[in-house]
Amino acid sequence: MDLFESEDRPRKRAAAPLADRMRPLSLEEFVGQEHIVGPGKVLRKAIESDEIQSVILWGPPGTGKTTLARIVARMTDSRFVAFSAVTSGVKEIREVIARATAERKASGRRTILFVDEIHRFNKAQQDGFLPHVENGTVVLIGATTENPSFEVISALLSRSKVFVLNPLSVSELRTVLDRAVADRERGLASLSPVVAENALSFLANTSAGDARVALNALELAVTTTAPDKKGERVVTLPAVQEAMQKRALLYDKEGEEHYNIISALHKSMRGGDADASLYWLARMLEAGEDPLYVARRLVRFASEDVGNADPQALLVAVAAKEAVHFVGMPECNNALAQAVTYLATAPKSNALYTAYSRVQKDVSEGENPPVPLHIRNAPTSLMKELGYGKDYMYPHEFPDTVVDQEYFPEALKGRRYYHPTDSGFEAEIKRRMAEWMKKRVALRSRAGKKGSGHAGKSLGKPGESPGKALGKRGKKSVRGKKKP
Repeated sequence: MDLFESEDRPRKRAAAPLADRMRPLSLEEFVGQEHIVGPGKVLRKAIESDEIQSVILWGPPGTGKTTLARIVARMTDSRFVAFSAVTSGVKEIREVIARATAERKASGRRTILFVDEIHRFNKAQQDGFLPHVENGTVVLIGATTENPSFEVISALLSRSKVFVLNPLSVSELRTVLDRAVADRERGLASLSPVVAENALSFLANTSAGDARVALNALELAVTTTAPDKKGERVVTLPAVQEAMQKRALLYDKEGEEHYNIISALHKSMRGGDADASLYWLARMLEAGEDPLYVARRLVRFASEDVGNADPQALLVAVAAKEAVHFVGMPECNNALAQAVTYLATAPKSNALYTAYSRVQKDVSEGENPPVPLHIRNAPTSLMKELGYGKDYMYPHEFPDTVVDQEYFPEALKGRRYYHPTDSGFEAEIKRRMAEWMKKRVALRSRAGKKGSGHAGKSLGKPGESPGKALGKRGKKSVRGKKKP
């Protein structure tokens, strides 16, 4: 077998790890992902009808991305080429494309190109696929554990269909494990394993939806258990717990230890405990947690729990995320530690979070009235005739850029969403909002006494623009220009 050819034959036990040997060879054997490969689903129909188009398979490890690609290879009348972005580069890509082009010219046979971990290719390398995907020289199947919106170039995404694979459920993992125990040709049955029920349940519950993790631990537990007098290998719960090691303790999906630790980190930062925050951060990173996952949570925390009490917090969190991208583990751990301690000791406010929740409720449940005419854009004559932008007051033409002008629809007039706290910089925002409100009320009162429809129109002579009245320079008023 070389770079360009791939075959899926049942493998002998010594030839490959259990997880590789137990790969399903057909859609009937495939476990999970019913939402995309279940009966009647679009991807299944495309595979069965040999009409597969370029796709991106996005999902966590051990959910079936590579397996699906190999099933496509077996079920379609296409030449199948598979390589990994980790070990292959531009040279290999050129060789693949050259051979695919020759194959297409000679026989009209298309080439399905499977690129594992496609997110590891840089933009230039991904660009190299575009013309060949566009003209049909290759059908691309990319597999990635990272969000393709960020890791795959938009031009390639627009030419591909993205399918999201989910972590396997506990019952699906049990199916995978039971098959491995019972299968004599590809599985472990030839070793006469007798695996305790609670041991299998533990593996299914602690593998975080990852079939590879579950099968690797099962194989290790079985092969390291000595046969008894009957020749059976009796695998107990302690044996599989030992096989799972640290991952079992820290990434118990059903016990939600993984989520408990990120929750502990979040709550420690919210409570201002920098030391506890560092501890929980280290628990995650040293266990092998994706540092980008941690970084994303810090960015969320910066706006949700700190907000405008310290606007710098978001910049620090985003900078830490960029550091993770730039240097990776283990070097990025200090950048994350810096962000965690900054966020833990920053003044706190959830005013932005609660404000957006109120807005979200109104937008999703309210009437969503139209934009008031005076703050609409009026780029055409017809729009102006219909009153778009009429009587709009341009704040820069008024003292302190304050005008008594309504920006809400009539039905929402006077609505308040954002209530700044007295914490950190938000206290200054609160002061500014109160000051501007006071000035608007004063303008409204003054306008009412003078009988003016708009407070700002009391400035200058009748018919004279406020900007001209204030500047007295005789230049064309800014109000005469088109405003956004």
